[in-house]
Amino acid sequence: MSAEAALRRTAERYALGADRRDKTLWREVLADDVEITGPGFAIVGLEANLGSIDHLAHAFKATRHVVHDQDVTVEGDTARGETRSTAEHRMTGPDGRDLLLVWAIRYQDCWRREGESWKFTRRALIVDWEELRPVGDVGGGAA
Repeated sequence: MSAEAALRRTAERYALGADRRDKTLWREVLADDVEITGPGFAIVGLEANLGSIDHLAHAFKATRHVVHDQDVTVEGDTARGETRSTAEHRMTGPDGRDLLLVWAIRYQDCWRREGESWKFTRRALIVDWEELRPVGDVGGGAA
């Protein structure tokens, strides 16, 4: 697998881990010294960042993170780049009906190769815009 494909896979595993609330998936792709920042937060270290999984489970009924594309530069055992994504957060609105909070995201990413794996050392979350809209079930429900 090329380095570029492996870097994309880290972003996809991160997204899947968030949606499944699966800390094991995040352990695969986050370095011990990872720093994740975003609007109003900065979290340093693997264990502290794994706590974000618990926050997602508490704050939202479900999420869906989609990785669209990446632009990366690989230099030996490190890489830098931008990962463009959409994050959908299903939640209960003030009237009791479900709402979908959608973020257009650009992650400013740094990775380090550790053995055969690439791991995030830094993710800076930039939300370009957000949208809030009603959402309803068509059969499957929120899971």
